[in-house]
Amino acid sequence: MKLSISISNFLKYCSEEKNFSRMTSLAYSFALKDFQNFFQEVYESDPEVEDIEIDDIRPFLGWLQDNGLSRNSIRLKSSALKSFFKYLYKKDIIKINPARLLSTPKKDKLLPNYLTQNEIDNLLEKIKKDCPDGARDFLLIQLIYGSGLRISEALNLTINNLDKYAMTVKVLGKGNKERIVPVGKNTISALENYLKYRPELCKDTINNFLFLAQNGERLSYSIAYKHIHNLMKGITDAEQKSPHTLRHTFATHLINNGADIRSVSEMLGHSSLSSTQIYTHLSIDKLKQTYNQAHPKA
Repeated sequence: MKLSISISNFLKYCSEEKNFSRMTSLAYSFALKDFQNFFQEVYESDPEVEDIEIDDIRPFLGWLQDNGLSRNSIRLKSSALKSFFKYLYKKDIIKINPARLLSTPKKDKLLPNYLTQNEIDNLLEKIKKDCPDGARDFLLIQLIYGSGLRISEALNLTINNLDKYAMTVKVLGKGNKERIVPVGKNTISALENYLKYRPELCKDTINNFLFLAQNGERLSYSIAYKHIHNLMKGITDAEQKSPHTLRHTFATHLINNGADIRSVSEMLGHSSLSSTQIYTHLSIDKLKQTYNQAHPKA
C-alpha cells in the first residue's frame, strides 16, 4: 500500500474510530504530511509502506532538524510516526514495524510563557463587554485564566456545566475525565453578562454549547484562538500569545501566591504532579524575596 493512501486511512481511523481530539488529529496530520513530503523531496517517490525501514525514518528526523524544527516538535512528530507504524502493523499491512527501533528525542524543559497581573488587567479591560462577541470572549478568557481550563475544554462546555450558585464548572478533560473546578465571582458576573447577549448568537438554532459563533454554531478553535491572539497583541511581550498562555498564567499566579502544587495540579486536570512541577520554577519574584530574607549577604 502506498504511503499516501496509508496516511489517509490512518487519519480517518484516528478521527472516526479512536475519537482523537481535533488538536491531536491535526498534529498527526501535519507530522505525517511532513513524512510524505520528505519522501517526495529526497527520494522523489510515494513508497510502499512495507518497503520503509528504520534507515528511512531516521534521516527524516535529521531532515526536520535541518529545516529548523525544535527538539520538542521533532519529538511530537516522532511520536506520531510510532503510532502510524503501530497501526499499520496491527492491521497486518506491514509484517515488521520499523518504528519500534525509533528512539524519541528527549523533551526540552522550557519554561512556559505567562502574563503579569498588570497585563491580565489590561487584557480584560481591553475587551468590549457590551456586544455578543465581546461578552463571549470576555467570559472565555475569564474561564481559561480564572479556572485554568484548556481551550478545548472551554469550547465544549454546555450552559448547564457552569453552576453559578455553587460557583463551579464541570469540565470534561483529557481521556474523558470529569473534574469540578471552582470559578470566581468575576467569572460568574461575566457569565451573567454573556447570557444576556447569547440569544443574539443563537439565531434560529437550538444549541446547548455555551460559546457560540455568529452563525449560531459552537465557537470553533480557530476563531477563539484568533480572537484571543489579537486581544493579547500590544498587551504583552510574551512570545506565545495563545489561549494556552492564559492557562499557564493561571497556574503561575496561583503558585506565586502560595497555592499548593497538588491543588493546582487537580484544577489543571494534570494526570501527575510532574506536569505541574514546571510552574514552581517560574516565581522569580518569590525567589528574590526568599533570597533577600534568608541570605546573610543579600
